[in-house]
Amino acid sequence: MAKRHAEEALEDIVAVHSPASKRARVDNDTDPRDKSNGFASAPSTLNRYEVGHHGHNGAEFLAVAEQEEEELGEAAIASGDIQERSAYSMTSRQNAPLEGYTDLYLDTIDRSVLDFDFEKLCSVTLSNINVYACLVCGKYYQGRGPKSHAYFHALEVGHHVYVNMQTKRFFVLPEGYEVKSRSLEDIKFVVDPRLSREEVIRLDREARDAWDLSGKKYRPGEQRIYSAYAQRLIPVGFVGMNNIKENDYFNVIIQAMAHISPLRNFFMLEDLSQRSELVQRFSILVRKIWNTRAFKTHVSPHELLQQVSRQSTKKFDLLHQSDPVDFLSWFLNNMHLALGGSRTKPGTSIIHKVFQGRLKVESQQITAKADVGDRLRFEEAAEVNVDTMRYLVLTLDLPAAPLFQDELDKNIIPQIPLTSILAKYDGLNAQEALNTRKRYRLLHPLPPYLLFHIKRFSINKFVSERNPTIVTFPVRSLDMSPYVEPNPSIHSPGDPIWYDLVANVTHEAVRTRDDSVEGEAERKVWRVQLRDRAREEWLEIQDLFVERVATETLFTKESYLMVWERRREGKKKGPQ
Repeated sequence: MAKRHAEEALEDIVAVHSPASKRARVDNDTDPRDKSNGFASAPSTLNRYEVGHHGHNGAEFLAVAEQEEEELGEAAIASGDIQERSAYSMTSRQNAPLEGYTDLYLDTIDRSVLDFDFEKLCSVTLSNINVYACLVCGKYYQGRGPKSHAYFHALEVGHHVYVNMQTKRFFVLPEGYEVKSRSLEDIKFVVDPRLSREEVIRLDREARDAWDLSGKKYRPGEQRIYSAYAQRLIPVGFVGMNNIKENDYFNVIIQAMAHISPLRNFFMLEDLSQRSELVQRFSILVRKIWNTRAFKTHVSPHELLQQVSRQSTKKFDLLHQSDPVDFLSWFLNNMHLALGGSRTKPGTSIIHKVFQGRLKVESQQITAKADVGDRLRFEEAAEVNVDTMRYLVLTLDLPAAPLFQDELDKNIIPQIPLTSILAKYDGLNAQEALNTRKRYRLLHPLPPYLLFHIKRFSINKFVSERNPTIVTFPVRSLDMSPYVEPNPSIHSPGDPIWYDLVANVTHEAVRTRDDSVEGEAERKVWRVQLRDRAREEWLEIQDLFVERVATETLFTKESYLMVWERRREGKKKGPQ
């Protein structure tokens, strides 16, 4: 096809209206933050190195500039210095609502879509600086000034009410004025729940009534309805937790830690704003679990889980299931250091004050002249080394399951009482480790809370094995005095040391179909059983599902981690 010639020469067109180059236009443009437009000035010349150096693709730099602009703008409003604002600024931005319109747009807020459990990241820039939540759709946007994402969202969609996730202040956009209304206090409370000291003390003493978003009254724990559209009936402090992918191991540990009274009270009442991100995120998650005015019946551990994943270099994340005790050990040690605890001095943080105890270890080398049947017997002539070590978690070993069973016993699951496996710490029974015999004995004073890890899994070169032995135990009045070396200056010999069960993490092996050669795979399911002190009953939580369980059936599950609380002196309760 023949080409058609242009009617005018290109040189003539360019000569008449020659557009400036892109670089020249950038240099000659007026800064949108110039004081002539009513905003604080910003550097007008930023070379490419500065923009790339101060932010990830410039997003963080712009976010910081936007935040500074808002602060300076608010200061100008407070001082009355608004004479230099342009006509556009004066008509589109207000420092207060018009007379008679103080509650404008507040009826558009939809509390049912608000979810403040996830990370506070702008849905456009993915930045966590100067983030606002839209109270109509629940999405996060960065900034509230002109040309910010929240500003354009208000213009395009017509959603006008926003809350700053850091300052908890409410604003109407695009007008830009702050809203101060007591009707928004419930949203501020859900964003950052804060209970008084008296309210926290009453959590374990009073069974409180509560109301859900639909205004229906309920007594915590009286009904088991878990549908998202059903009536929200949950106990205060006993709420489900999202299993985002494979983080059920994480959920059971956080639930157990949130129901240890001194630990819970510390993270609910202390000012931890200057502590690390790990401490702050755990604190707000504990406060949300015990929120007495929640909008929904569950919480999400997403913020804390993301921080744990970053800090553990993805050893514990939401995509891969890990061992709960491994995570507990990592979590307690990192929380201890984050709270200013010492690596060498004991009792320097709330973690060590609650869980840490002392253990005496006697060790002796196994000699060749010992008989085969007496390998675990301590010889009188051989040297015995005595060491003292500190612990947070006590490991209990299960006896090996029988290799051969007859036809009548093949379906019987072995059982053993808790006191039998606790005999490891009585100072009499020896344990063999490589070429060494060891005896263990607990030392006074015992910590306020004892953590028992019942070791069920063992790994050899070929396969990972699980011991299904059921451990029976009393829910109350576990006497720990037989396992503690007497010390009359601290505790009278012969007097019992009572401990009561607070939480019990259980394991269940579930068979699932698999395309591999074996045909079936075994999946681990983790649950946690928690004691409701106010009603003196037990509840079992598996992710989002919460239900009451009979006290007599607690030991029928495969216990994996147990939390025991030392009974205070003078508090009399018989065994159960």
